Amino acid sequence: MEVARFTPEEEQMIQAEFDALLDDYAHTKHRQKVDIITQAFEFANRAHYGVRRLSGEPYMMHPLAVARICIREIGLGSTSICAALMHDVVEDTDYTVEDIERLFNYKIAHIVEGLTKISGGIFGDKASEQAENFRKLLLTMSDDVRVVLIKIADRLHNMRTLSAQPKEKQYKIAGETQYIYAPLAHRLGLFPIKTELENLAFQYEHPDTYEEIRRKIEERKKDQLLQFDAFAEPIRKKLDEMGYQYSITARIKSPFSVWKKMTTKNIPFEDVYDLLAVRLVFTPHTDTSEREQCWVIYSAITDIYKPHPERIRDWISTPKSNGYEALHITVMADKGQWVEVQIRTERMHELAERGYAAHWRYKNDEGSEKENQLDKWLQNIKEIIAHPEQDAMDFLDTFKLNLFAEEVFVFTRTGDIRTMPLGSTILDFAYMLHTELGEHVIGAKVNHKLVGISYVLQSGDLIEVLTSEKSHPVSEWLEIATTAKAKSRIQDWFKREDKRYAKEGEELFLGKVDKMYGVKQGVQSANAPSRESSEYIAYRDMVLMKVLNHYGLTKPEALYSAIGKGAIVVDGLEAIVFPKKSIWQRMFGGDDQDESAQSAAKDQSAVSSVPKVKGTIILTDDNIGKEFILSKCCHPIPGDEVMGYKADDGKVYIHKQDCPTAQRIKTSQGKRVVAAKWDTHRVQSFMETIEIEGIDHMGVFIQVLHIISEQFNINLHEVHVTTEDGIFKGRIGIYIYDRKEMQELFAALKEIPDVTSARRIES
Repeated sequence: MEVARFTPEEEQMIQAEFDALLDDYAHTKHRQKVDIITQAFEFANRAHYGVRRLSGEPYMMHPLAVARICIREIGLGSTSICAALMHDVVEDTDYTVEDIERLFNYKIAHIVEGLTKISGGIFGDKASEQAENFRKLLLTMSDDVRVVLIKIADRLHNMRTLSAQPKEKQYKIAGETQYIYAPLAHRLGLFPIKTELENLAFQYEHPDTYEEIRRKIEERKKDQLLQFDAFAEPIRKKLDEMGYQYSITARIKSPFSVWKKMTTKNIPFEDVYDLLAVRLVFTPHTDTSEREQCWVIYSAITDIYKPHPERIRDWISTPKSNGYEALHITVMADKGQWVEVQIRTERMHELAERGYAAHWRYKNDEGSEKENQLDKWLQNIKEIIAHPEQDAMDFLDTFKLNLFAEEVFVFTRTGDIRTMPLGSTILDFAYMLHTELGEHVIGAKVNHKLVGISYVLQSGDLIEVLTSEKSHPVSEWLEIATTAKAKSRIQDWFKREDKRYAKEGEELFLGKVDKMYGVKQGVQSANAPSRESSEYIAYRDMVLMKVLNHYGLTKPEALYSAIGKGAIVVDGLEAIVFPKKSIWQRMFGGDDQDESAQSAAKDQSAVSSVPKVKGTIILTDDNIGKEFILSKCCHPIPGDEVMGYKADDGKVYIHKQDCPTAQRIKTSQGKRVVAAKWDTHRVQSFMETIEIEGIDHMGVFIQVLHIISEQFNINLHEVHVTTEDGIFKGRIGIYIYDRKEMQELFAALKEIPDVTSARRIES
C-alpha cells in the first residue's frame, strides 16, 4: 500500500462515509453510544492516514465499509463497530492491543486481538500455517462470536472490491471464500451474506458461466415477476381478510444457486423451473403463538393452491442448528409450476437475515431450548478444538464437514429430540450422546429394529444405542463416521492406544535388550543392567538400529507399537541382531559383538536363507505366480520397471522400481534385491484398476465402456461410477496384458472429447 497525502475531497469522502455510518447506527435498536464510536473512528483514521488500497481510494474507506456491514447487514452494536473500525490497526501500524485496551476497553481490545491473529487468507504459500490461524479463529469464536462475524463482514467487503486485485489473487481469495467463509456465514445464519459471498466467488472463479447465467436470469425476470404478482394477489386478499400486517416478496434464484442446481442435476438452464420463490413475513397477533399462526397461514394458502405433500419443511417446531426458523411449503401455481413459499414472523425473519447477532438478542428475552441451538453448535466447536487433528489442514477439513450439512431430527429412547447433520450414522449419534458410548457402540435399535453402526439416520427415527465393553474403535470406523466430533474422538482413541501400546512395547523391547546385554557381560539375568550407562545405551542403540532396518521402519515408536500389539515378537529379535554363524565363522571364531562380523554374518545368513538366484530374473508366463510373486502393494504388470526381493519365506517378490516398499528394501536390505525383466507373450492377463474422469453428459460413459470392451476386447472385473458438480468419475477393474496395452487404451479414451483424464490407480 502506497502512502500519500489525501486531497480535501478525499478527506470529505471519509467524513461523509462516517456520517452515513452514524446514520445507520441511529436507526438501530441498540443503546446509542456515539461518543466511543467517534473516538474509534478518529483513532483509526489517524492510524491509517495517507494509506491507500490497491484501488487508489483511502484505506480508511475499508474499515468504514466493514463497520457499516456490521450495522446494516449483521445488526451488531457499538463494541463490534469500534472493533471493526480498528480491525487492521494492530496489524498494519505501530499501535498494539495494549494501546487499544488503554484507550478503549478490554472487550474491544480482545476482539481486535482475535481479528489480528487470524488476519490474512486461510490458504496460500503457507497453507498449514493459515489453517492454524483458522483454528485460532474458531478458538476465539467459541469465546466471542463477534470476532468471526466481523471477519465475515471484512471478507464480504473484500469480495465486493476484489476487481482491484491481480487475477491470481482473485482466484485465491474467491476459492477460500467458497471453501470456508460462505459455509461459515451459512452456519451462523447470515443467509443474505452467504448468498452474496457465493455469487461473488462464482463470478471470479467462472466469469463466463456466471455472466451467461446472470443474463438468462435477467431475461426471464420480467415474466417471473408477472407470475409472482398473479400468484400473490389471492394470498394478499386472504391475509387482509384475516387482519394481518405482512409483506410478501419475490425471490429470484441467484446465478450460483442456479449453476449449482444445473451441475448437481446435470440439467441445462432451461430445465431449472424453480427460479421463483415467495417470502411471506407477518406481524403475529398477540393472542396466539407464532407457531400456530404460521400453520393458520399455511392452511389459508393451501386453500388457494394445492400443496406438494413431500415438500413441507417445518423449521418452526425444530429450528435448524444455526437458529433458522420458518415454515416452507411448495404449492402448484395456476400455470402448472411449483412455487416455494417461506412463511416467517418478523422475529424469525430477523433471525434468518442477521443470524447469530439476532439470536443473541432474542435468546435472553425468551430463553427457550429451541433458541439455544447455536450455543450448542459453538459448544461443539469448543470440543473439536479441544481434540484437534495433529495436522492443521486435517483439522480444517474435519471442521468443514459440518459447516454446510443439512439436518435430520431423531429421538432418543427417552423421547428427547436431537439434531444431527444429514447423512449421520448410528456411530455419529452414539458419539454425539457421549464419547464413552461411542467407543463401545455395537449397533442400535431404530424404531425397535436392530441395525448396525453404519445405518444412516432418517428424520423421526427413535434410537436406542446398544453397547458392549468388548467393542472399541477400529480403522473402518473412520469411514463410517461423518461428523467432525465422531472422527476426532475416534482418532483420539487411536492416539491413546498407540501411546499405550508403544509404552508396553518399549518395556518389552528394553527387557529383551537387558537379557541380551546381560549375556554379553556374563551377568545373570536376575541382575538388571544399568540402563543409564554409556555402554548400555550404545548397545541398546545398536540393537534398535538393526531391528528398525530389518523391518524397514524409521521411528522407534512404530517398532514399540508393533511389539506392544503383538505384531512383532521380542523373542525373535536376537536372531535379527545376531544371525546364526556360518560354518566358516564357527571354525575360525569371531566376536559376537564385533559390528562388522555381525553384519557379515547377517548378510551371509540372509543369502543362505532365500532361493539362490543368479543374474537377472526372467519373468515369463510360466513362472509368474509360481516361482515369482507379483507384490500386491504395487501390482506390477509386464512393461513396468521391476526388481525382485528374496524373502525369508523362500519366495521372490516382484515390485515396481518406484514402489515405496521397494524403496525401503533397496535402502535397508540391498543384499536381497535382484534384477528382473519381463518376457511375456500376452498369455496371462492381470487385474488392474483404472480411474477415468470427465464432463458428465448423456452417453459419455457408454463411449468409455465401448472402447474398453469392444475396441480393445478387454474384460471387465467391476465398474463404479459417480457424478458430482457435472463431473463423472469412474473406477473400473480390468484384465490387462501389459503396460503397452494400458497406454494404448488411455490414449484411445482421451480421444473422447469430454474425457479429461485416464490413469492407473496405484494400490
